[in-house]
Amino acid sequence: MATKKFNLLVNKKILSFNKIIEVDPDKSISIRSFLIGAISQNISKADNILESDDVISTINCLKKLGVKIKKLKKKKYVIYGNGLGSLRLKKNGKLIFNNSGTLARLLIGILSTTPNIQAFVSGDHSLNKRNMKGLIDLMEKFGATFLPKNKFKFPLKLISSNMPVGIKYKAGISAQLKSAVMFAGLNSYGNTTIIENQKSRDHTENILKGNNQSIKIKINKNKTIQIFGKNYLNPIEIKVPNDPSSAAFFSALTLLNKNSRLKIRNVGINPTRTGFYRLLKSQGAKIKFINVKKNNNELRGDIIIKHCKLKPIFASKNYYVNTTDEYPILFVIAALIKGTSTFTGIGDLANKESNRIMEMQKVLKQIGITSKIYRDKFIVNGKGLIDASDKQIDVPNLGDHRICMSAFVLASLTGAKAKIKNFETVYTSSPSFLNIMKKLGAKFEIKKIS
Repeated sequence: MATKKFNLLVNKKILSFNKIIEVDPDKSISIRSFLIGAISQNISKADNILESDDVISTINCLKKLGVKIKKLKKKKYVIYGNGLGSLRLKKNGKLIFNNSGTLARLLIGILSTTPNIQAFVSGDHSLNKRNMKGLIDLMEKFGATFLPKNKFKFPLKLISSNMPVGIKYKAGISAQLKSAVMFAGLNSYGNTTIIENQKSRDHTENILKGNNQSIKIKINKNKTIQIFGKNYLNPIEIKVPNDPSSAAFFSALTLLNKNSRLKIRNVGINPTRTGFYRLLKSQGAKIKFINVKKNNNELRGDIIIKHCKLKPIFASKNYYVNTTDEYPILFVIAALIKGTSTFTGIGDLANKESNRIMEMQKVLKQIGITSKIYRDKFIVNGKGLIDASDKQIDVPNLGDHRICMSAFVLASLTGAKAKIKNFETVYTSSPSFLNIMKKLGAKFEIKKIS
């Protein structure tokens, strides 16, 4: 699905609101549902799937690899799995991941230990700039080959291992690399052991938990995941919760917008995804989780947010792993709180869809917010909720949905005029974003790019 390109113009401050909304389904879980369904036996069912560009890219790649996927109705799919090692591709076939780093890392994890795969892999201009050295190094330990040698950015040629053997891996902050190792281990000989030093997203483990023959998790001082290779996987049946990262942008808008209140329904509140909310609550934010329940090993509930006064933010490095996608909007919040906010341990943000620290610094500077970047730290000198109606925010085509969304929220709160290029990139994760912003009263204009 090729989304038509457009720029977004914002030129009016948002008024107060009191609304109930439902954000888009979770992208991370949606992508994993298709990938795991494809390598499981028999028919898997997935409901409340995010129908965004990144997920469509996942479906297209799997279909090219011989997987039958049927859409029953909006957001509801069945996946006809043929088990581990069943994916097939014409020799030197092409797989295009477009903007999705999640799809790239996880599918390469699966393909690296799938027999007889020779594939050219690449993404869009944004994904092709991202360094994949960590992924390549890990997959080479399983026996996969990547050409040309010593090149760590797409496009690349992947040659899978026909005799992969399980590895031991000390997982860091990346849930995607951890998941890639789990997927590669599932179709390797012997066992793969993952020791998790920092608790990262655990959606992959949660979906696989129904397979005692393939996965065992022990939690002592650290979490240890054992993968027993070459066993079958049971089909899955999953209902995806709504995305806490998408909800964060509307939460920020509400917290900073005077006399506003918001209820966001059926949001995933897995503790590995709620660092944004915990961090802000520690600074005085009026945020409450209600109607909490567990489904498919995932916590979900409704979030209530009310406008309130916030203290400046101090985010230690411990927040990074559970707050990765929300830092751009956290920088916006920091700019609109009086006082100095400090974010540490965030150096990896430079290797996202864009260099998110540098690009957000440029955005904030345009409305008079000063900040300082260090190697692994960002300091924002907040001014409070300023009137920036005499200022202009220009965001170039970065291919980064989170920068686009953050700049829109910033313009809506301050009254700054904004021109955000190639806003269609937001559809990779949040196709309902503009409709929800309109429901909350935001004013904007779409300018199609011919």
